[in-house]
Amino acid sequence: MKKLAIASALLSVLAVTGTAHAYQAEVGGSYTYTDWDDFDSTNNFGVDGTYYFNPVQTRNAPLAEAAFLNRASNVNAKIDYASNSGVKNSEYGAGVEYFVPNSDFYLSGRLGRTELEVDNTPVDRKVTTYGAEVGYLPAPGLLLALGVTGYDEKDGKDGADPTVRAKYVTQLGGNDVNLEAYGAFGDLDEYRIKGDYYLDKTLSVGADYYNNDLTDRDEWGISAKKFFNQQVSLEGRIGFGDDYNTYGIRGAYRF
Repeated sequence: MKKLAIASALLSVLAVTGTAHAYQAEVGGSYTYTDWDDFDSTNNFGVDGTYYFNPVQTRNAPLAEAAFLNRASNVNAKIDYASNSGVKNSEYGAGVEYFVPNSDFYLSGRLGRTELEVDNTPVDRKVTTYGAEVGYLPAPGLLLALGVTGYDEKDGKDGADPTVRAKYVTQLGGNDVNLEAYGAFGDLDEYRIKGDYYLDKTLSVGADYYNNDLTDRDEWGISAKKFFNQQVSLEGRIGFGDDYNTYGIRGAYRF
């Protein structure tokens, strides 16, 4: 009986450690190359980080969606920087996501700053952006949210518009899928749709479309993401715009 109890305990430990892993933070670095039709190519570098208030369990979930499916509240930040042919473009951003405990409600907020300078020209653009959402999760893996997004430029221009967003992680044909949609309506007119198909828990391929009147962007893209183990991931995206193509890569580490 004693041997049976010991064997049972060992099997229980192996089962848990073999199917679950926890992390509480993720840091990443990215690089994007933009090939313009009418301008010199540009290079953009970025770093980002996310800290979760509680450890995120990855058991039985696509590794890329573990935090969302765990309803993991977090704070996050990102910095992007580019300096090419006398053009300097810096972007800073920070945000928070909060899944209200013991309920199906969700709150989020973000604040960002964009600074664009072009040497030997009057171009000196500084824009502050912000956003907030209130959401509800009516079913496992489904988030519906309403909010507001706005901007405030250095020259006095500003605006704020309502937003709507949905995210759904479910299964299709025995594999996981992620579907996302976002829209801002009014002065900003920003739209985004995205879909990811998980070939397994570690590998996904996806497609997306993005349109933003404020930044005059209209592009669609294809992407892929691979986790080499529980901690290390690599992802890439190719974007196709009206007068440019982008090629991006990001590596990340969880701990």
